[in-house]
Amino acid sequence: MPRQGLHTISATGGAKSSRKRVGRGLGSKGTYSGRGSKGQRARSGSSGHLLRGLRPTMLATPKSRGFISGKGKLLPVNLDAIQEAFKDGAVVTPAALVKRGLISAGANRGVKILGRGEVTMKLTVKNCEVSAKAKEKIEAAGGTLI
Repeated sequence: MPRQGLHTISATGGAKSSRKRVGRGLGSKGTYSGRGSKGQRARSGSSGHLLRGLRPTMLATPKSRGFISGKGKLLPVNLDAIQEAFKDGAVVTPAALVKRGLISAGANRGVKILGRGEVTMKLTVKNCEVSAKAKEKIEAAGGTLI
């Protein structure tokens, strides 16, 4: 009786199928060598590069719709916060607002003063955009806008 070992093991019938050898002469499978008929994908060198590499990446990347301003939004500051932080006759500028901690230090986007709250002192507002309500209140208190 022959010895049993790894060299005697073989697959059972039907477990393995031979690979398709296409494009190897007259005896190959079919006249088109498994590539169908005509077209870009039937030509040599066509292996669907876009389907494997760049195209799925392009499809998965979110597309921006509409206009997005590079300027960014203005930082809002309300009158009630200015009333608490400044004294009578003070000059309100973006740098002064940063110094008092009302806006962040990287505020190169601009500042807009909004009309929430009341102002009872004269203020001079420079280099800031001001809403219509805030303008009314500042001017009513005797302040100026520059």
